[in-house]
Amino acid sequence: MSKIVGIPAAAEISDAELLDQFKRNDDQEALARLYLRYSDLLYGVCLKYLEDAENARDAVMNIYHELREKLPRHEVQNFKSWVYVLAKNHCLMILRAAKKNITVNLDTQVVQSGDFSHLDDIIEKEEAFKKLEKCMEALPDEQEKTIRLFYYENRCYNEIAESTGLEWNKVRSLIQNGRRNLKNCMDKNAN
Repeated sequence: MSKIVGIPAAAEISDAELLDQFKRNDDQEALARLYLRYSDLLYGVCLKYLEDAENARDAVMNIYHELREKLPRHEVQNFKSWVYVLAKNHCLMILRAAKKNITVNLDTQVVQSGDFSHLDDIIEKEEAFKKLEKCMEALPDEQEKTIRLFYYENRCYNEIAESTGLEWNKVRSLIQNGRRNLKNCMDKNAN
């Protein structure tokens, strides 16, 4: 095995000894040796799961930081098996996160744009409502009252007859005539 400047060959010390040095003294050099010993394994695992060399390299670097956080809290008997599972789980978490961030192409008609033509529809409806109100006010009082009860308050003929004291046939006649008069008034004021 080759030497890294300032770090003796990693094969001289066992995984257990390096792990113990790191845990006992927060020895970052011991952790670096342990990490470098298995960096090829980690890269292979990450490449297998992520299927992209750049993403695999990034994952291997992130796993080093994960080792610094997790090793002090875990009892590790076999570092090679433990770090393999850690790398696999790390990659699976990346894949799960990618599934949550699915990109969806939206139809441009659905997405808000600089086109404010939909406001024209709102203004048009508002103007039609104002015309309707003017026509309602032009109706004879009984027609206006029965139309409002029937259409605005969703009351049936029987309820209108009961609340106004009018006969059922009279209510029906007022609503039909009121509807016809409203239509004529709206048609006349369409321009």
